[in-house]
Formats: sequence, structure tokens, C-alpha cells
Amino acid sequence: MRIRNALLVGFAFLGLGLAQEFITIGSGATTGVYFPVATGMAKLVNDAGVGIRANARSTGGSIANINAIAAGEFEMALAQNDIAYYAFQGCCITAFDGKPVKGIRALAALYPEVVHIVARADAGIRTVADLKGKRVVVGDVGSGTEQNARQILEAYGLRFEDLGQAIRVSATQGIQLMQDKRADALFYTVGLGASAIQQLALTTPITLVAVDLAKVQALAKKYPFYVGFNIPGGTYKGAEVTTPTVAVQAMLIASEKLSADTVYKFMKAVFGNQEAFKKIHPNLERFFSLRKAAKGLPIPLHPGAERFYKEVGVLK
Repeated sequence: MRIRNALLVGFAFLGLGLAQEFITIGSGATTGVYFPVATGMAKLVNDAGVGIRANARSTGGSIANINAIAAGEFEMALAQNDIAYYAFQGCCITAFDGKPVKGIRALAALYPEVVHIVARADAGIRTVADLKGKRVVVGDVGSGTEQNARQILEAYGLRFEDLGQAIRVSATQGIQLMQDKRADALFYTVGLGASAIQQLALTTPITLVAVDLAKVQALAKKYPFYVGFNIPGGTYKGAEVTTPTVAVQAMLIASEKLSADTVYKFMKAVFGNQEAFKKIHPNLERFFSLRKAAKGLPIPLHPGAERFYKEVGVLK
């Protein structure tokens, strides 16, 4: 009888184990905003006890995340809205031109991702045009930053080949190069107040390089995901003047292969308690709105997310 009971208990635990679904969320560099946001969402899901276990994975960024979903390595990821659109349409950038990724679905728009152009104060860089001939960190291979850097330089009639050196490394490595005087400037598309830029500003005098209003308008016309954005003075040490630039939108995406039920449970666990969700990161506290989360999405909405939004009255 004891053996039989032990077997029954064992099978019961086995059944519980089989009932668990595992979701890996692709994020970005550990010093950016994607990683703490993804980690925070995973914790909310794990604490909710809805039969889903989630974890966050540090990655190279948007393009890498989308490719990982397509390859079945990740179930969800954070990505820039412009990159998600290019991937789904199979257009506009080399990574996806003629190679559409149709298996991604939208879950939520989260917060603005600001294109920061950070220069060493001693590098003599005052405008984007001054980047010509300089050593510039243009973002990790497979990141949205790399594409934004390419497009902003293009608006000024510049290409990567016009730089003294186009350095493709992670933000963490780029910050180190700036501190060591081995890079003159850095592009970084990231949420406002990113810790990596704050840390750089504490050790190295910096300036933020503005994107001219006329260039903002030209960019937005050619690439409609760009919006004008002002980085408030004082956000980073030494950058006391408000700096105009452009921003895109961070969004949460998922594989279309995830069931509607799984995505619905995930959405309810993460977004059901707005107070807990917004505590994950200041950018969510400042910018996230559930009513805006399902608006203007550049790729189709996942049915599980649609069910959640209808339940909370965001969609009809």
C-alpha cells in the first residue's frame, strides 16, 4: 500500500511538472532597460502561480530576439516597434529584406525608446555631422540601435563608412570603450535614464548630441516609427540642457505558436496588477498606459492578448 501511495504521489508531482509551461523572454544588455523589464515580468508570472514558469535572457537586442523567436529558442521578447515591423514585412533593413518573419505577434506597446547619441566632452562633437571620421559605437550586431544609427547618419548624408571606425559592440562594451578613450561617441537606443549612460556620465564628462528638428521630420517621413523626443536636462550628469532627439517604441512580442490560453494567463499575470507592473522600472511608471498598450501596433495582435484587452475594456 505504501509503495502504491508513493507511486501515486510521484505521478501527481509528474503531472504537476507536465502542467508547467516554460517561457523564455529575450531582452537585451544587462545594463539597458529591456533586461530588468523582462526579468520583472518573469517574476510577476512566476509569483502568480498560473502554471507558467518564465525567465529572462540577456541578448544582443531586437533583431537577435526576433530571430530567436523564429528559430524556436524564445517564446517572447522585447523589441523595438520599427524592427518588429521590418521583420514582419520582410523589408527595409538587411537583416529582414526579402526574409519576412511572419510568426511574431504583438502583446503590448510599453514605453518610448530614446535614441541617445552620447559623445565624450573632449571629442569635439557638437552635431551628428561631427561624427564623420570619429570612432563611434553604433550598437551590437543584431540590435535596433545599429539600425537607428544607420538611419540617423543617413539623414545627415553619412554612412558607417564615413566614420573613422564603426564599432559594433554591446552597450556595456561601448561604455567601457568610451571610458578608456577608445571611442569618441556612442549610439544607444534605450529607455530614458538608462543605468549604462548614467554610469558613464559619473566617470567621464559627456555631451548629448542633438538631432535637428528638420532631420527629425525627414526621418519620420521616411521611417514613420520615429517621433520627436526631448531628453530632459539633468537626466544624466553633465548634460544639463534639454536635448532634442528621436524615439521609437519598446514592445513585447510573442511567437504565434503560443496558445491563446497561455498568452492570456501571461497577460493577466503581468498586466492585471498595474501597480506591481509599473514598479518594475521607472520608464513603465512614467510612460506605460494599458489603454495605449494595444494601439498602433505594427504587427498583428496575438489572440490571447486580444482576449485580455477585451476583458479589461481596452478593446471592444
